[in-house]
Amino acid sequence: MPARALPLAGHERFHTHDLDEARTEVGDAFCPHELHLVERGAQLDARLHAAALERTGLYYLDYGAEVRINPGELESFFLVQIPLAGAADIACGRERIVSTPELASVPAPTEHLSMHWAAGNPQLIVWIDRFALEAHLGQLLARQPSRPITFSLGMDLTLPASRSWLGIVNLLRQEADNGGGMLSQPPAVRQFEGLLMTQLLLAHPSNYTAALLGEQPRIAPLAVRQAMELIEAHAAEPLTVEDIAEAVGVSVRALQEGFRRHVDTTPLRYLRDVRLARVRADLSASDPGSTTITDIACRWGFFHAGRFSIAYRERFGESPSQTLRR
Repeated sequence: MPARALPLAGHERFHTHDLDEARTEVGDAFCPHELHLVERGAQLDARLHAAALERTGLYYLDYGAEVRINPGELESFFLVQIPLAGAADIACGRERIVSTPELASVPAPTEHLSMHWAAGNPQLIVWIDRFALEAHLGQLLARQPSRPITFSLGMDLTLPASRSWLGIVNLLRQEADNGGGMLSQPPAVRQFEGLLMTQLLLAHPSNYTAALLGEQPRIAPLAVRQAMELIEAHAAEPLTVEDIAEAVGVSVRALQEGFRRHVDTTPLRYLRDVRLARVRADLSASDPGSTTITDIACRWGFFHAGRFSIAYRERFGESPSQTLRR
């Protein structure tokens, strides 16, 4: 295939025959990983093209040889990997698929990922920031997601909803290939990325599909809404589930059942998620030279550094120190 016909040809990041260089360059674009040639003496012919936006990005990656790739957990981002030819064996957590041009892969950032790409398996890859997608999901649900998003590993690209999402990807690709003015206009980019994320959430099955499609109640009863407002207004104060139930005039059992049925979480987990979001907001707005993570965590009720750090990483896909530095 002539170079000019390759996707995103005007956005070449690298082209190399060196395995170490390919591993480093792809690691810089995505995350550190193991990369091995399957056949001894095989010739690598790797290239990466990249068009990165604000919260998403579009990449073309081809190794030109049979390779094994072991990134582990992606943690802070989602990938939708679309083979343009050939096949790839993708294992993520307990799921495993053979990905083809009709079946993309959508690995979960919180599960271990390993891949075996056959020779002749170039892929178009959509990168989406995990925190941005979870925040976008929260806007669609009108509540904070209580658990990380987990998509089904295989995305059937022959289905009408998936084809609609793929049409958005192809529009992005055309804009990048043709130097379209839309990608140089931040308001247009934000609208485009929002559409890309919305359609992915609606088109591809996840643990939030039922809630998005209205198969669960959207509007919680008055007592649950009052409890949520109380938690958000007093998140920095010591609160127990008994305190919350008494304040809104229901039993502890009724409050817990209301949260389970209408918010898909518990009152105390909702409190924890609100506090984590407040910590993240404070870290993002703070000067690393004049504040400490411990001070901010304690301000919002997290007094055990180890448990706080684990909960923060599970919720946001990065450590508190990474948020503070950025």
